[in-house]
Amino acid sequence: MKKIITICAFAACLTGCDDLFEPAIENNLGLEYMYVNSQYAEGVLANAYTRIPNGGYSFNDVATDDAVSNAADNNWRRIASGMWTSSNNPADRWTSCRSAIQYINLFLANADQVKWANDEVVARMFCDRQKAEAYGLRAMYMYYLLEAHAGYTEDGVLMGVPIVTEPEGAGSNFNVPRNTFADCIRALKDDAQKALDVLPWEYGDEAEMQRIISKYPGGDIGRVTRVFGSAFTGRMSGKIVEAFLAKADLLAASPAYSEHSGISWETAATSAARVLNHIGGVTGVDPTGWTWYCNISDIDNLSDTQSPAEILWRGERGRSLNLEEDNYPPTLFGNGRINPTQNLVDAFPMLNGYPVSESAGNYDSAHPYDNRDPRLTAYVLYNRGVAGNANKEIITAADGTTNDALNMVNEKSTRTGYYLRKLLRQDINLDPNARADQYHYTPRIRYTEIFLAYAEAANEAYGPQGKGSNSYSAYDVVKALRNRAGIGVNNGDAYLESVKDDKAKMAELIRNERRLELCFEGFRFWDLRRWKSNLSETAKGMSISGDNYTAINVDNRSFADYMFYGPIPYSEVQKYGELKQNKGW
Repeated sequence: MKKIITICAFAACLTGCDDLFEPAIENNLGLEYMYVNSQYAEGVLANAYTRIPNGGYSFNDVATDDAVSNAADNNWRRIASGMWTSSNNPADRWTSCRSAIQYINLFLANADQVKWANDEVVARMFCDRQKAEAYGLRAMYMYYLLEAHAGYTEDGVLMGVPIVTEPEGAGSNFNVPRNTFADCIRALKDDAQKALDVLPWEYGDEAEMQRIISKYPGGDIGRVTRVFGSAFTGRMSGKIVEAFLAKADLLAASPAYSEHSGISWETAATSAARVLNHIGGVTGVDPTGWTWYCNISDIDNLSDTQSPAEILWRGERGRSLNLEEDNYPPTLFGNGRINPTQNLVDAFPMLNGYPVSESAGNYDSAHPYDNRDPRLTAYVLYNRGVAGNANKEIITAADGTTNDALNMVNEKSTRTGYYLRKLLRQDINLDPNARADQYHYTPRIRYTEIFLAYAEAANEAYGPQGKGSNSYSAYDVVKALRNRAGIGVNNGDAYLESVKDDKAKMAELIRNERRLELCFEGFRFWDLRRWKSNLSETAKGMSISGDNYTAINVDNRSFADYMFYGPIPYSEVQKYGELKQNKGW
């Protein structure tokens, strides 16, 4: 991936929108230059890589019941208050994803004419692999476009986006209608299969190297390693493509899309299992996967070609302190931007596995953070919790005397009584006199996400304990994930046992586990929509004075039901009459 950034700089002449159609007059390198310079050709594809939407954290949780922001100009906060329109849409992916697809199509149309290497066998391998990467990327971008922009039009048809498979030029007809959602899913799957026909499950895998050798007469381990070796880890691979197939099938099988998608829950379960079976199914659950962001030894000792067992695909590792600057509490020199809600805190069960709402959990409202799910302490900084490299006690109570206290300083202090802890390294120092950054990386896909996708789909398809053609059930997955976090270890997770024969209650539990495990990683905004859940639950906080704990309303949410589906950009539907807008926008 570092090479991709370098190549992008080399091919910077292709980054302007106009240059996609005709090179600028002052541009000395035309498109035909890629035929004789493989690095230039790679630059075209690299431009598609640079537009990956999950390269960082959107914190769209602020538009859900999981979080609020103390920044008045936060776009997610603004749309949650009723300002979401087709021309004010922080969830928009139309321009970036379609631009990436244009680069992909440009690459695919010309890749066969590029001189990739002097060795004919190696040249064929390079061409095949990078075209397969392009197909995998195009499938990925289709998924992101559907998640953000698919929806029902006024005539009641579930539409996706226009399917574009050829490079567009200045004379192209851009006034084309959207394809149906089902058509888009088929196109995504077709691209994914083209990628899977060529790409290894994982670059450098010994068994995969031998499989690839058999496909190329004259090939040998040296040639195959040159093209498919571990040096290319981070680029589109078989496991990444299969993961996006699982994500796409889960989306399509969900309540918001299932009626006209052509994808069943069984299909979604099978897609997720295909990924998980590569790591042994439930036995592949990483015991420390729930604290991936603060597993210091794992993070600090990663090489460019490694990922921890929890991580299916990750971004670059680099030293920074931006997350901590934004989200540490004020007394640790942070801005406390993302404030978890009481709604989310209440979603964490008791240590014995029972929800806080059930008497068997023994929840004590006078000591609300005692005997709770260990993930609560790991992910949320609550009153009298500790943070920072000195384990400083943080007072978030309304009667606190520091800037950490509830609403003490506008746009600095917590609005809910909570600060973010997940994603942050606690060995960062923001003191201006002793600033110290640390390594971070962004997980683009975690295996936990795929496990939860399987659990959700398998429960709907086979019931809580049904396995289909696999060796594990939704129940098995949920038990493994809760067990690794320390839930119900002393009572055999009695609550899980009580719902293991109830499909509806298991579905509720799975959704809650997804909420907890993936919080602040950019999922809930989309999950609530694909589930067609309540979008307008008031975001709550906790006001503490002395020994009194009082839940408070913090932010009202203003969403209409048509907002289960995001809009097509207003500017696009104004320009192109064939492009129908989603209903309500």
